[in-house]
Amino acid sequence: MHRELVGLSSMATRPILTELCGHLRLAHGIPVRFESAGGVEVARRVREGAEADLLVLADGAMTALDREGHLRPGTLRPLWISQVVAAVPEGTPAPALGSTDDLRTALTSATGIAYSTGPSGTALLDLLHRLGLADVLADRLVQAPPGVPAGSLLSSGRADLAFQQHSELMDLPGVTVVGPLPGDTALTSLFGGAVLATAPDPDRALAALGLLASDEASRLAAGRGMEPAKPDREG
Repeated sequence: MHRELVGLSSMATRPILTELCGHLRLAHGIPVRFESAGGVEVARRVREGAEADLLVLADGAMTALDREGHLRPGTLRPLWISQVVAAVPEGTPAPALGSTDDLRTALTSATGIAYSTGPSGTALLDLLHRLGLADVLADRLVQAPPGVPAGSLLSSGRADLAFQQHSELMDLPGVTVVGPLPGDTALTSLFGGAVLATAPDPDRALAALGLLASDEASRLAAGRGMEPAKPDREG
């Protein structure tokens, strides 16, 4: 019996990886388990020499870790693209998001705007600067702690509007997903996977990575709010 492969990932991909690990075990006889935490924390663990087989993080973090020599050369590949969506507390009116003006109204009408420490949070802050709203909304922004879904701040009453990856908001209790951002304000994040340089069994890890990028896995990913990445998005 082969030992269980261990992967590290950010919270954004935890739901899909949990489902895919079950599929790999049952359909392919490959035991894989992912440990998920905030992306910044996972990257820190990798830089400190964490021993694991696979890594799945946002594209920017993966590219940096690859450049620093923490990934097995030639194994980095794109996996999924995730849309950033807006959400509100369950039972409250959903704001219109059909245009940029609608988005401006939703943002300026909110008393608390939750966002994450991950790539969706960085992208949202950049968007607020582009819209000229960064200073106006500065005292309404509430950042969720690392590894905590921004949507949890809706159910706790600390915010009345939240932005994060669809996969992290879609199953949260007390949260209603409104939808993606309109037009050229739309935000997406690319997630990639690779075999870690510290992998004890790189060949088996590479085989598992290939299955994570398969068409079969992409169909499962679609049910978790993600779409397959195009190969030319890699790197």
